[in-house]
Amino acid sequence: MDTSGTRGARIAVIGVGNEFRRDDGVGWAVVARLRERASGCPLPPGTVLAECDGEPGRLIGLWEGAGLALVVDAAHAHPGRPGRIHRLQLDAEALSSPPTTSSHGLGLGEAVELARELGRLPDRLVVFAVEVADTSLGTGLSAQVEAVVEPLVRSVEDEIVRHRIATAGGEAR
Repeated sequence: MDTSGTRGARIAVIGVGNEFRRDDGVGWAVVARLRERASGCPLPPGTVLAECDGEPGRLIGLWEGAGLALVVDAAHAHPGRPGRIHRLQLDAEALSSPPTTSSHGLGLGEAVELARELGRLPDRLVVFAVEVADTSLGTGLSAQVEAVVEPLVRSVEDEIVRHRIATAGGEAR
């Protein structure tokens, strides 16, 4: 992991899930697409792309010290609409107890609460939770979830651009 730069300058993009549980791999698919695109249009220096199984300690380690952490995860909703994206923005003041929407046993809410208690939260956390259709064993996303991968990639890129513009005033030029 690249930890160079000052706090606030580092950006962590974290795909949470399991690529061998079909739609639960949506976060990993977004990170993979970002890596492919980065060869033609590089991400800003200090941007880290990572996959994570959702274990709270690993999540905290990936976003610790980041000015912006972007997390893409699968979510179960009842009733659900597979492919629907929920965007949750949590600034430092609001990072106390977000709703748990993860498809994992211990969710993002628990990771955020633990990180808050340990003083290891990012300055800003944006979560993209994607409602899923199928988390059975196997590879490949359902058609509904696959259809939102590219729009999610663009949303992540847009968040990075907005963050860089917002923090440009405090950086040396």
